[in-house]
Amino acid sequence: MNIAIVGTGYVGLVSGTCFADTGATVTCVDVDANKIERLKNGEIPIYEPGLDELVKKNVAAGRLRFTTDLASVLDDVEIVFSAVGTPPDEDGSADLKYVLQVARTIGQNLNHYVVVVTKSTVPVGTARKVRNAIDEELKKRGVDVPFDVASNPEFLKEGSAIKDFMSPDRVVVGTESERAKKVLTRLYKPFLINNFRVIFMDIPSAEMTKYAANSMLATRISFMNDIANLCERVGADVNMVRAGIGSDTRIGRKFLYAGCGYGGSCFPKDVKALIKTADQNGYSMEVLKAVERVNEAQKSVLFDKLVKAFEGHELRGLTIAMWGLSFKPETDDMRESTALVMIKRLLDAGCNLRVYDPVAMDECRRRIGDSVTYCRDKYDAVLDADALLLLTEWKEFRLPTWGVISKAMKRQLVIDGRNIFDAEELTENGFEYYCIGKN
Repeated sequence: MNIAIVGTGYVGLVSGTCFADTGATVTCVDVDANKIERLKNGEIPIYEPGLDELVKKNVAAGRLRFTTDLASVLDDVEIVFSAVGTPPDEDGSADLKYVLQVARTIGQNLNHYVVVVTKSTVPVGTARKVRNAIDEELKKRGVDVPFDVASNPEFLKEGSAIKDFMSPDRVVVGTESERAKKVLTRLYKPFLINNFRVIFMDIPSAEMTKYAANSMLATRISFMNDIANLCERVGADVNMVRAGIGSDTRIGRKFLYAGCGYGGSCFPKDVKALIKTADQNGYSMEVLKAVERVNEAQKSVLFDKLVKAFEGHELRGLTIAMWGLSFKPETDDMRESTALVMIKRLLDAGCNLRVYDPVAMDECRRRIGDSVTYCRDKYDAVLDADALLLLTEWKEFRLPTWGVISKAMKRQLVIDGRNIFDAEELTENGFEYYCIGKN
């Protein structure tokens, strides 16, 4: 089966590579000639565990190729996936200009039946706009070429995207014709063999499912952070509360961890976009507006704890160590990360920052330059530090040698933004310890 995937960002490259690994012949298309050249040379533009090996394997097998020219591959494919970016506009709505550019290019060059599938996260009603854009270009050409549109939102988690794609909880497909359903059923047949669920539905419902799923997960995070902040004030322990409510099968344990706020490319953008979609349709998503407010406030909670630890004294001149820059482990993605908020607040307060992250150092340097000191490892970061802030729960941070850290630091103060450390162990090693949701 021949397919094209437009966009070689996170979604497009992972999806294209995984489809190729199941036996499809995949052409990944991108307007960025430099990125395509790098991919042809085996350079992977994103960090995702296992992706580089999988790309090389399928390129060598002849199942995965790269080009900048969508028109040149349209005659050979049965499905075109649109996985281009949908960045938020200033008002929070999703910007569809790249999605519609792809649709127009298809309409300008289409000569036989294809299924045009939107894989980007897009608002309800986007498939209709894609269809209209293709139709307009076909009419300009004076041709009548059949095609279908469909929606196939992705549910990949950065850091485990390949596993999520190959062993999905579910695959959601929105279609409007039996012909399109048959084509996409054939594509997903390797997944059906292993009893994975492919859920077919109408297109608007598929488009809404992606936003609803991410917004629900964001809601659980903000709810637990709200509970954690209250726990600190009433003397409760949010970890015990989480265990208590997570054992309820109606609630479950996932996404109930309190912390210093969510970030990344999905949750913040999708929550904003769903709020905006509701506003445009005369409805106010009050719960999601609260979710967003709680999360933005939570990104500063470590700064507030630092101020409290120094009893309101000026922070200017202090040296602060930060472990973790990416918004979550197993990625170098810093979009909407708590680290960016904390770096700005600490620099504005006059602090000197020593930072370390296993993979996100280059990305941090690209974003903020050399306004902080980049350290070679976690122990280098704490040298002469007045406090250590943990922002990302990388595995290598979980069992540090506290005796070494205690001798390296100027003041033995740890503020744990992900609740991964043992309070008793730190206290025994002479540290002052602050975490989330426990007084």
